[in-house]
Amino acid sequence: MPWVRFKADFDWRPRQGVTIAYKAGMHLLVTTRCAEAAIAAGKAEREGKRGSGGGGGNA
Repeated sequence: MPWVRFKADFDWRPRQGVTIAYKAGMHLLVTTRCAEAAIAAGKAEREGKRGSGGGGGNA
């Protein structure tokens, strides 16, 4: 499960009837499928875990 920083709002739909809304600026550990979809859509970038010099984050 990779850490990503969302550059823009992104709605992840892991299955029918379920939506998880990520807001721009969030720095989170997400599933690989979610990360791949968000990165492919240009809405997120892969980052290191918090405290690894990647800047601030949502606490």
